[in-house]
Amino acid sequence: MLGVLPVAHAAVVIAAVYGCGYGVAELWGLRWPVPGRRWQVPQDLLIGAGGPRRLMVWGAILGPGFLTRNPYAGFGMLLLLAASTGSLPAAVVVAAAIGAAHSSGRAFALLRDSATAHQEPFDLLLQSLRWRALDGVALLATAGVAIVTTSHWFG
Repeated sequence: MLGVLPVAHAAVVIAAVYGCGYGVAELWGLRWPVPGRRWQVPQDLLIGAGGPRRLMVWGAILGPGFLTRNPYAGFGMLLLLAASTGSLPAAVVVAAAIGAAHSSGRAFALLRDSATAHQEPFDLLLQSLRWRALDGVALLATAGVAIVTTSHWFG
């Protein structure tokens, strides 16, 4: 009998399952519901707000993706990886680093996409599909690492 898995081990097992399921779904173009919320930033927070306040609201609420809809399943994996660290201080550091990297990537992509005119009306949609496929590859790779890690525990 295996007994109860520590939280860190359970997070790695869940990451393996999550990565396989969503990785295949992203690569095959299946539209499984991505974990997260469906609402966006309330208009009251932005109406009449100056540039610095607007930037803070968008960066704090939209950037990390915790409080709003994030179309990429890979973000859920990031939370599982933070939980797999095994200690609260390490999880906080990993979560902060992941949040900073993820929100920076979203912000830079938004700035890049809004600064250039698109030739085709569906350019942004096609880019999104390419990013979802890349997200699927990253999920499958992470799931592979998680599977190798868990094989040492149970093998």
